[in-house]
Amino acid sequence: MSKVTETVSQLVTPILDDMGLELVDIEYVKEGKDWFLRVYIDKEAGIDIEECGLVSERLSEKLDEVDPIVHNYFLEVSSPGAERPLKKDKDFENAIGKNVFIKTYEPIEGEKQFEGILTQFDGITVTVEIKIKTRKKNVDIPYEKIAQARLAVSFS
Repeated sequence: MSKVTETVSQLVTPILDDMGLELVDIEYVKEGKDWFLRVYIDKEAGIDIEECGLVSERLSEKLDEVDPIVHNYFLEVSSPGAERPLKKDKDFENAIGKNVFIKTYEPIEGEKQFEGILTQFDGITVTVEIKIKTRKKNVDIPYEKIAQARLAVSFS
């Protein structure tokens, strides 16, 4: 994690704890000539625009006090959306029974991308039930080999 995202995480966590919200992810990225600080938040029942606005106001005040970012930037506070990233153990545990998309650093059983139902997670291995035509198959993916994981919207 970069120094900026670590600092922002330390600043936003007490705000979110106070509001009963969860920090999902923080991105600090340059797009074109502009810098963006994106903070993704959530809670069990989902969040609304008012909560995003309140977190944005409170975090903005803290960022102005501490001033950890040298560039001009745009602060965005939002929901992670329907295809929420899975980053922490808790995210994987909460995704059991849901449709997920996983990319790996190296091929597993000849593939680097998997989409299916997350059936198990033990902290070491993620098991995904995938469909191959009309047949279902379980694939065990070592946790440390996961490059990217997120919930996946299914239209079937």
